[in-house]
Amino acid sequence: MAVALVGLPGAGKSAVGKRLAQRLQLPFIDSDDLIERRIGCSIRDYFEREGEQSFRDLEQEVIADLAAAPRGIVSTGGGSVLREANRRQLREHFHVIYLRSSPEDLFRRLRHDVKRPLLQVADPLGRLHELYAARDPLYRETAHDVVETGRPTVAMLVNIIVMQLELAGLIAPGTGSDPQV
Repeated sequence: MAVALVGLPGAGKSAVGKRLAQRLQLPFIDSDDLIERRIGCSIRDYFEREGEQSFRDLEQEVIADLAAAPRGIVSTGGGSVLREANRRQLREHFHVIYLRSSPEDLFRRLRHDVKRPLLQVADPLGRLHELYAARDPLYRETAHDVVETGRPTVAMLVNIIVMQLELAGLIAPGTGSDPQV
């Protein structure tokens, strides 16, 4: 089984993805980590040095590579849905779950984060509203399921996703049971 998580920066794709992978005993893959290994530096440094277009080219290559052999739980970069080719690859090769968060929730989580290049602006909340307006329709187009992140814990979000995967017939009922949660 292959699941891809999409959503804005700070929606919880990595945290939820890691926990979901553990729960389902599947590998976890972070597309941003793969990109950083490929380029040998941080995405922020590469973004500043080479620009967004070059970064998006690399991101498209990584998503195509992941789609060629889909497996496990994949956390994608927040802008992965900007290119139609990526949306198509994700939708066709993965069960895509959109972790939807409001700009206000994201701002609360990210206000001290200096690693995200698109949020290093004078008005990060305004920027999150812009990103949400531009990307929410693309996330919805790509996703098979939408999970509202709001204030649930990571464990609660994992439970919701496991239930959705069971309902979709992708895992057998009880496969992802976690008595500790």
